[in-house]
This record gives sequence, C-alpha cells and structure tokens, in this order.
Amino acid sequence: MRILAAMSGGVDSAVAAARAVDAGHEVVGVHLALSRQPGTLRTGARGCCTVEDALDARRAANKLGIPFYVWDFSERFRADVVDDFLAEYAAGRTPNPCLRCNERIKFSALLEKARALGFDALVTGHYAEVRHTPAGPELHRAAAWAKDQAYVLGVLTAEQLAHAWFPLGPTPSKDLVRAEAAERGLTVAQKPDSHDICFIPDGDTRGWLDERMPREPGAIVDRAGERVGTHDGAAGYTVGQRRGLNLGVPSPDGRPRFVLEVKPRSNEVVVGPREALAVIELAGERFSWAGADPVASGLAAAPDGDAADGIAEFACDVQVRAHGDPVPATAALVGGELVIRPQEPLLGVAPGQSAVVSVGTRVLGQVTIDRTVSAVPVGAA
Repeated sequence: MRILAAMSGGVDSAVAAARAVDAGHEVVGVHLALSRQPGTLRTGARGCCTVEDALDARRAANKLGIPFYVWDFSERFRADVVDDFLAEYAAGRTPNPCLRCNERIKFSALLEKARALGFDALVTGHYAEVRHTPAGPELHRAAAWAKDQAYVLGVLTAEQLAHAWFPLGPTPSKDLVRAEAAERGLTVAQKPDSHDICFIPDGDTRGWLDERMPREPGAIVDRAGERVGTHDGAAGYTVGQRRGLNLGVPSPDGRPRFVLEVKPRSNEVVVGPREALAVIELAGERFSWAGADPVASGLAAAPDGDAADGIAEFACDVQVRAHGDPVPATAALVGGELVIRPQEPLLGVAPGQSAVVSVGTRVLGQVTIDRTVSAVPVGAA
C-alpha cells in the first residue's frame, strides 16, 4: 500500500512511520506546518509544530530512508481550530482544540489530500486501534490505557477510519516505544511529549484569550440570580473554577463557591457550591458515530423499530476529558439529541466539551455537549 505518515517531530509518529516501512509499504512522510510564524524552539514539553519539530521529523524520515515533505495547512488550521477555539470561548463554552484538529485537519483536510494523491491510508502515532470487521471499521482503545488517545479520535467517521492506521495501538507502554526508537537510531527517542495547546505553548490560556478578546466587566451571580461579585470578562472563566473569583458577598454557609455556568449573552458568571457541579445528565445535537451506529451494531434498538425516531437507551461508558477515565452510563438518541446519563454524577462538565461513548474497548462516537443537568436543583443550593 501507499502510506502517508503524518510526522509531528515526536517519537510516537517516528516509530509509527518506521513500523509502516517495516511492514513493506511505500511510505512518504509529511509534517504539517500549522502556523505561518512557528516558534523556533520548544520549551521542554510545551507546544509543538515548531521549526525544531519540523527538523526532527525530517531527520527521522532521512533515517528511515523515506521521502519527506512539509505541507502548509496554516490557513485551514487557523480557520477550523484557532478561530473555532475563540468562538467557543466567546459563546461561554469550553472547547477541545486537539479533538477539532483531528476532526478537521488531520483526518479531514490531510486525509482528503492524501486520498486525492493516491495514498491508501494515513498513519499517525496515536495510541488507538482500528479493527476491520465485516460490518465495517471500528475504533478501539489502545493496549496502553495510560496513553490511550481514543478520546480525541472519537470524532472520526467510518470512512476516515477505513483509511487510518495507528501502528502503536497494540504497544503496551510508551517506554517500549522509546526503546524501539533508540534501537532504530532515531534522535527523538528521549524527546519530551508535548503538552498544552499547541498554539498556546506557554500554557497561559487566559492571557492568550485576553490578547484576542475584549474584556467587558459584568456581574457574578449566585444560582438565584443575586449579584455576589464583579468579573472583568466572562470569557476568561471556566466551569469548575474556584480561584480568582474575588466575590464581595460570602456564601451563607461560608463555603467556597465555584463557577457553574458562563452566560455570554447576559455577560454573567454563575457561581455556587461544589456539589452543584455534579452533573447527572449531559446532551448535545452535534454527535457522530465512529463506525456503525449502535442500532446497526446491535448494541441498541430503535424505538418501535424505526431508527429515524431515535435510539433506545443502551448501556455504555462515557469519557468527558482526554485524560479522564470512562465511567458507566446509559445513552439514548432522543429528539435529535444524544442524551447521556452517568451512573454516578460527573464533576465540572462544561458545554463545549466532548463526551465520548464506548462499549468495552470499542469507541462508538462522541457528542459536543450543549447542556448539562445538575444533581442539585436550583432551589436546593
């Protein structure tokens, strides 16, 4: 097969490309330039997509003896990831830019270009696994659950999974990947993993937003709507936040308050007790299936036998953060929304986050959260 290997400049993508070469495929490496003005050097494990990363990717490709190119996706990345990130915060939501990058850049724009150029599949260094079954491709969690990245791949469609390959999925630990890289003579063997948001390499999300979004002071209110403080810009607050609230009115019981909701239309930040952060239901209209939907997979039934009416409630696990653990839940498609109810309340879930549903190791799909239901009714706290 003709394989396009996405090479970020890190150890994972380098070893993934090497394994594709070992498998006897015709492999071409490509590094995505996602910024017109990339940083020259990294700072430890912060950021990615720098000039240094591009050079590391080229050195790895040279070591593997494969052709290597740098493709400029900066305009698409700015429009589909960076601008989307700003728009979500302006709307009072908490986005996941890594998931959007996979959805709109790596497995949309890049894969589309790869297919147009005659490549059969796209290889990346993600820790996940695609299993090909008679019913179609399925996305499964990696053997190394501590490194599993299926959460950020839950947006992939069946068509995208059919042309995706994650060679690191069966590897039981990252240490083995680094050891393999060292044995192959790859200079990135001990390179630190990248953390934080790639276009905010210093990790200061609030400062980055402040430079791009005007601040407008407004009210901080309790759940009853009573003013308890003043904020200097609602977009800078996130659900679950405790520090930096500067409340002028203490809570009746003297306990700390937390951000429960951000309301950009009224420019209000709603605060309340920690227990009000507990969510017993989350739902959204923007959902997708990673392969066959639960009805076609036999995991759920359609009400009255009509799949167009929705999907009857079925047991699953739900994960709401990239590094969080999947927890038992039920899910159903009701009135155009994917509605998920965890068996135990989840803390600090915000609109804009993605909820990924799975059964066993198989990831079924995801939904962007539009609304949540607190375990504590408004009148109770």
